[in-house]
Amino acid sequence: MIDLHCHILPAVDDGAADMAEALALLRLAQQQGISHMVATPHVQAGYYDNTVSSITAALSALRHGAAAAGIDIQLAAAAELRVEPQLIQLAERKALPLLGHYQGDMLLLLEFPHSHIPAGSDKLIKYLGRLGYRVMVAHPERNRELQQEPSKISQLQRLDCLFQLTAASLLGVMGDKPLQLARQYLAQGIFSVIATDCHSVKRRPPLLADAKAALASSMTPEQLQQLLVDTPAEISQSLFTAGGVMVAG
Repeated sequence: MIDLHCHILPAVDDGAADMAEALALLRLAQQQGISHMVATPHVQAGYYDNTVSSITAALSALRHGAAAAGIDIQLAAAAELRVEPQLIQLAERKALPLLGHYQGDMLLLLEFPHSHIPAGSDKLIKYLGRLGYRVMVAHPERNRELQQEPSKISQLQRLDCLFQLTAASLLGVMGDKPLQLARQYLAQGIFSVIATDCHSVKRRPPLLADAKAALASSMTPEQLQQLLVDTPAEISQSLFTAGGVMVAG
């Protein structure tokens, strides 16, 4: 399986605190049957000021650490981008790390605040689209505005967004409301991929195999293959081929 959203780079955000924890997360991922992981550290002005350069350096360090520890997982990196004004400047400077490509478009992983969908998000996504970017929305099932009014996701669908489901939501770890909305959106065929969004060994470990097992009775093997392997592989192929962090151009 391929994990497109995880916080495994050591000491760059609220994910793995150090190399030891990063390697522990990789070992757990390996036990879960994950073969490829795209690290997606937060980029949020004033909180997580990660850049292409800093992410590249952290990825290189983790690759060396994993190799020394004998961990056989292919690693690449992108970013989880908070919806905020600085994205416009980063996009214009071609400084947004790509999650990969999908159907010929450059793909970005965007995160809304958990509380709401900020006003103007549609305009931002449209502007990114004019620059050649397409958006994957991280864990919409955890957004309280969507929990209160699930049909609002149609506004994002009309903007050609993709959607990523967090494995822990399916397991009830995030609470009842994310679980219920995850099930609803899955039944509607809204999600494109399932990812771990893992942060730490205790708080949120990588649980893709557990999520797959939880869905075994409600989805076909072909549907699970699409969510856990085929679509993530299509998106991330260019990242793993390039071998580093990718940006536009």
